[in-house]
Amino acid sequence: MRQIEIAWESIGARVRITLDEGRNAGLVEPLWAALPYRTLQGHALVAGDCMYHVPPAHDVLHAVPDYRVDRKIQPNGTVFLSPVQHLTIKYGELTEPMPTSPIGSVVPEDVESLPKIGQLIWDSVYRNGEPVIAQVRRVDGPAGHGVRRLPAESERVRELIERIAAETERVLVDPTDELVDIHEGTFPSGAGTKKSVLTTLVAVNGETRPLGYVSYTSLVRAARQTEIELSALLEMAKILLVKPTEFLGYCGLNTLWDITKEVVAALEGITTKEDFVALMGQMATYVNAIGAWNLQLFPWALEGEKWTYRPTVMRGANV
Repeated sequence: MRQIEIAWESIGARVRITLDEGRNAGLVEPLWAALPYRTLQGHALVAGDCMYHVPPAHDVLHAVPDYRVDRKIQPNGTVFLSPVQHLTIKYGELTEPMPTSPIGSVVPEDVESLPKIGQLIWDSVYRNGEPVIAQVRRVDGPAGHGVRRLPAESERVRELIERIAAETERVLVDPTDELVDIHEGTFPSGAGTKKSVLTTLVAVNGETRPLGYVSYTSLVRAARQTEIELSALLEMAKILLVKPTEFLGYCGLNTLWDITKEVVAALEGITTKEDFVALMGQMATYVNAIGAWNLQLFPWALEGEKWTYRPTVMRGANV
């Protein structure tokens, strides 16, 4: 029986999780291989009472689950792992009936502590509190932090993967200066019409999430799960990756844009699907980690005292 521990030292909490080795082994194995690691702890902002983080387990991007359930009706303490690299713990009511892959459960004696932990994480994300870092390791195993480098035949791809992995190790646990500047309203390019800030923050989040969750993840899955030719995958990557990342560079994420230009240039020399998957998978984890910080740093408090929804079109006005 394999167990992992998630510790949140800044809030004085930890839980143990028993992994389900009989079902969804294709998800459990890459998670187990990625341990130990540290990563920013997040909380659902739409779906209800669950908290999640991005594990640096690249192979979950293309793993095909054997078993899926409606997470809305699962017991508290159920742990899920999704293809968009969310390790999620349900601790209360969920409103989104999403089919998701369970990989284990919080041990019974730790389930009672989940609502309190969940509230502290919610306050950290939504109330502009201090970021909470999750430290994840095998029970009775060493703590630590690292991001696996996916193997590649091409020396150029290997060197690029090393740079991406090093950046990912940093951004999993600490926001870059670029991310902080953006969320403080500093845009050297002049982004933000009439010096607005919130508009640009919304646009940055709106481009970053689908870049990782959809574009990079879909390219990895297409390469692993379909018969699409490598030449077509390479062309699709060029189409999907450049425009949104160029915009994010304009908004201030210059490192992401610089790395993306190197990735696109490296595509010209890729001759195997294995190298393509390695490069796209490494980038997916990196972009998903950036996306997690966008949600942590976003000024959600604006929804409270400082912000009121004003509909611009009255219901039935055009009937």
